[in-house]
Amino acid sequence: MKNTTVLISGASIAGPALAYWLTRYGCAVTVVERAPSLRPGGQAVDFKGESQLSVLRRMGILEEVRRHQTGGTDQDIVDAAGRRLAVLPGEFTGGDVEILRGDLSALLYERTAGRCEYVFGDSITSLTETAEGVHATFERGAPRTFDLVVGADGIHSNVRRLAFGPESEYVRFLGYHYALADLGADLGTGMYNEPGRMASLGGPKSPAFFVFASPRLDYDRYDVAAQKRILADAYRDAGWRVPEILARLPHARELYLDSISRVHIDRYASGRVVLLGDAAYGNTLGGFGTGLAVVGAYVLAGELALAGGDHRAGFRGYEELLRGYAKVTRKGDAGAFLAPSTRGRIRMRNWMFRRRLMFALMVKLTDRFATDIELKDYPSLVAASAAR
Repeated sequence: MKNTTVLISGASIAGPALAYWLTRYGCAVTVVERAPSLRPGGQAVDFKGESQLSVLRRMGILEEVRRHQTGGTDQDIVDAAGRRLAVLPGEFTGGDVEILRGDLSALLYERTAGRCEYVFGDSITSLTETAEGVHATFERGAPRTFDLVVGADGIHSNVRRLAFGPESEYVRFLGYHYALADLGADLGTGMYNEPGRMASLGGPKSPAFFVFASPRLDYDRYDVAAQKRILADAYRDAGWRVPEILARLPHARELYLDSISRVHIDRYASGRVVLLGDAAYGNTLGGFGTGLAVVGAYVLAGELALAGGDHRAGFRGYEELLRGYAKVTRKGDAGAFLAPSTRGRIRMRNWMFRRRLMFALMVKLTDRFATDIELKDYPSLVAASAAR
């Protein structure tokens, strides 16, 4: 292969998954991550369908993921008095296998740390394509030149901003925000709705999980105190157990607040820079992000290897395969589903979960999207090509 030095931005899921495959094909990989270390815990993520499970199996981690699975338990949807209105089924939210994001990230890191370079606590500040490759500068580290650069750094991708343009051109706000919080105590379970607001305890995403309608909020994504104030304001007069939750909010051990948004981009690559996972086809809380990222990493590395490192051909093959598979992310709106805007829409959503046939159709549709890709056996194809 040519173009064998690769810089990946992002050490959550997509980045380490890509590093796993690229190092198998002989690339020298550097993964840079803004956080000072791997982030433990976090929300639950899931995999659906044989296509996604097949990639985990080929990586040799499927059984380990199953050993760490969180279960995908049912959750009661309740009224303000705590009476059950409907049940959010675990198989709808948890897919075929569910695992905490931090546990999955750790599994991928363990399988790649000995074969590639990880740089924590740093971030890319500029990317300049030259005849020799892509010249990258960093907040802390010395400048370096790489053959290829991959943005696997989420819906707010720094690489996408540097190589493609400002976030406002590619990320569409859907009118909702969400928050995940660890309140430091077991407060039971339940999911409660008011028009434009949802609060849940003990669900699959986090010990406490919130979704609320609002205009786009302007805040520092790294200022946790500001995020706590925003969340408290959004739920100040809410019913059910929300006042009890808000009383614990100042002492929350972890809290993450973000918009519910969707990426719209007409190409995944620009020169020697390519986007992977949520940076390319993200849809917040859409239920497909992690599976798409892992499948995308498998396809991107495989197409590059089959093309002998020719980034133009490799990137083209990757986009042709993933563009159709990622189409499920272009329409979904988790905010409107989890926090419907009117009481009538809340009742309609709950009604769907009380009807077995309706639920079965929803699950069938989800499974169809999750398996809507024909995966090549890249390791065998690359080995056969190298033997010729």
